[in-house]
Amino acid sequence: MSESAAVAEARAAGLGLFEKWLSVWVGGAIVGGILLGNTAPRLFAALASFEYASVNLVVAVLIWAMIFPMMVAVDFSAVRRVGEKPKGLVITLAVNWMIKPFTMAALGVLFFEFAFARLLEPSDAQQYIAGLILLGAAPCTAMVFVWSQLTKGDPAYTLVQVAVNDLVMIVAFAPIVALLLGVTDIVVPWNTLLLSVALYVVVPLAAGAWVRHRLLVTHGGDEGAVSEFTGRLKPLSILGLLLTVLLLFGFQAQTILSRPLLIVLIATPIVIQSYGIFFIAYGTAKLWKVPHAVAAPCALIGTSNFFELAVAVAIGLFGLGSGAALATVVGVLVEVPVMLSLVAFANRTRASFAVA
Repeated sequence: MSESAAVAEARAAGLGLFEKWLSVWVGGAIVGGILLGNTAPRLFAALASFEYASVNLVVAVLIWAMIFPMMVAVDFSAVRRVGEKPKGLVITLAVNWMIKPFTMAALGVLFFEFAFARLLEPSDAQQYIAGLILLGAAPCTAMVFVWSQLTKGDPAYTLVQVAVNDLVMIVAFAPIVALLLGVTDIVVPWNTLLLSVALYVVVPLAAGAWVRHRLLVTHGGDEGAVSEFTGRLKPLSILGLLLTVLLLFGFQAQTILSRPLLIVLIATPIVIQSYGIFFIAYGTAKLWKVPHAVAAPCALIGTSNFFELAVAVAIGLFGLGSGAALATVVGVLVEVPVMLSLVAFANRTRASFAVA
């Protein structure tokens, strides 16, 4: 192996001590976000105002920074071969659209109409159930690229999984939500949906493809140049993750401290759902002998949520200050710590999976 190739491989492999203790840095970002959100609320209010169609543009830029290295790594010749290994796509679609929305609704009813019934007003309970349903019907679009990268997922296959889910979401989200909520006037915020897909998939993918092409042209088709480039960007990707976490918790800092018990109650079914969905998909992938580079992102897509869409619909249907909107926001707060624990589990169990 040449010296440049060895350096590229070492850089791509990880960030050493910093990445090893990523959960600690994320914990610090959570605490920092809560503290800053309460001590500098005007700053976070100003940052929150940079929003269009329920998509915060500051957070969008940070997520873009996170997922860009993976987009550069996408090999389009591999995308064309995804159809030769359809198992990952089958699991993703089955779990996300035939299991996840309905189990989330069931958990919402179980906890808010029975387990927590004495702690909540019935009308509030129904609002929280509605928020959970909205989360359950919206699989992830953006952050899954980050989780895939952290588990050394197949970039091309992850891209296809996300793209197919986005296409299904366009036609399936409203009918499923209408069925589970028992209402028929669901208005899908197309501006939120399309803007998010453009910001988190189309634009970074186009930029990544252009950069990859230039790197390959400049270095005579050497894939090592791509690996070295993405390895150099990895610290920026992790920094983007930490700043995103800080902002998300900063935006909701006052709610977290003023209503901690309610946050815990809403988070409980979300956490159970997240781990349950992950292990259903991950376990199925293992039994079906799906390679780990496909199995890990396959399970993480359904576990993670498209929170921009869920929040936008909750606000449109029930109002900004509604329990449904609060439930979708709690989903945002719970997601990062839960997903990091699942990323760690996926990495620890890589050796037990089939080799591609």
